[in-house]
Amino acid sequence: MDATTGDQPLTAATMSSIHVFNHSAMATQFQVRIADEAKDYAAQAAQAAFTLTDTLESKLSRFRANSEIAEIAQLAVGESLRLTEPVFACLSLAKKMESLTHGAFSITAAALKSQPVKPVWSLQNFSIRCDGGKLEFDLGAIGKGFALDRMAEVLREWSCPAFLLVAGGSSTLAGDAPAGTAGWSCGLGDDHAPQRYWLKHGSLSGSGLAVKGKHILDPRTGQPAPRQNRAWALCDTAAESDALSTACMVLNESEIIQTLAVEKTWLVFLEENGQARPLGDRALPLPA
Repeated sequence: MDATTGDQPLTAATMSSIHVFNHSAMATQFQVRIADEAKDYAAQAAQAAFTLTDTLESKLSRFRANSEIAEIAQLAVGESLRLTEPVFACLSLAKKMESLTHGAFSITAAALKSQPVKPVWSLQNFSIRCDGGKLEFDLGAIGKGFALDRMAEVLREWSCPAFLLVAGGSSTLAGDAPAGTAGWSCGLGDDHAPQRYWLKHGSLSGSGLAVKGKHILDPRTGQPAPRQNRAWALCDTAAESDALSTACMVLNESEIIQTLAVEKTWLVFLEENGQARPLGDRALPLPA
């Protein structure tokens, strides 16, 4: 997914007020773009956001032996583990998205490679309990979005409301529009995608076999996701759009429509004949 401002007809004054910062974390490249602030101050705010991202990775990565996700995987049936606030919040969102997508999104999908059925777990009072199986969690389809949401909180605390956050090529989160613009120009597809929208106060995420590979599994069956074309989701938060775009690789169009009929703040784009067709009641952003 392409998220830019530079290839759009913005003024030189506008472009000079946008500061771009990059950081590697969670096996991808994070980018912070801050508008309408002094460069030195923007750099400090971006660094604070990146520091938080590194902290989240240390807690949420299944590849870190001392992370809370790794500790959760060691729980026996009936055992519980006390969680820090961000891990509890991320897992709570994951459970919510699994319910809202009727099981098409699940952080336990990968566990079906090593277990006959999905593990069972519950959350209460900042603790997780293993109710069945081994809790092998993969937060790859929600963790980066969750990090973007938390980074946005940091930037707002630094009084930097006009920002665009990008995680890899698949997730963006926009705050206020840069001064004198309608928003941040975000494209559906590869770099310089022709189908573009002005994004503000929302998140756009994309999924597809070219982005996430054939490892996307249907959590309900353990089989590879049936959709071959790409899907994008527009939501209020990056965690939602990240998870929903992944679920749309699993759900058929009828199931997507049923889901969107309940969640009015969600919008989905399905790739069809080289174009992205919108589904849902949320208003389309202005075309860029």
